[in-house]
Amino acid sequence: MASINRVVLVGNLTRDPEQRTLPSGSNVTELGIAVNHRYKNRQTDQWVEEPNYFNIVVFGAQGDACNQYLSKGRPVAVDGRLRFSSWDDKNGGGKRSKVDVVADTVQFLGSRGDDSGQANANREANQGNQGQSFAGPSDIPAADTSDFGDEPAGVGAGGGSRSDDDIPF
Repeated sequence: MASINRVVLVGNLTRDPEQRTLPSGSNVTELGIAVNHRYKNRQTDQWVEEPNYFNIVVFGAQGDACNQYLSKGRPVAVDGRLRFSSWDDKNGGGKRSKVDVVADTVQFLGSRGDDSGQANANREANQGNQGQSFAGPSDIPAADTSDFGDEPAGVGAGGGSRSDDDIPF
């Protein structure tokens, strides 16, 4: 029986991305996101929103893009897998463990101006890229419009110098 390890989360960044370089030379970026869980409290009959916090790990060029374009408060969608790790505490406190989400894809939601955090404005000022925007990669290929050139006047519906031989069908 095959097992499945797949996670899809949509939430807001709880902190600015943190990037570090591994000994191998590749970059890894860590994100924190909050995802709300909404339920109705049966005792008070009121709706309650309860946040859940997740640590996201993004490798390579996608992590570089996250580090450059994301900031605290920005909404994102993450598709990835769970990774469990454990280690012995250095202070003799016993065994420690954590679960991270290793991102396969991070989709930037909203626009850069949507977040209310001042961190985005500070980051743009420090990096000198005011006025620039980022449009994430699209799954839809760009249309080839090279054959849609302007037709000379008088050609087309109603006026034509075209013969039946010019019709492609």
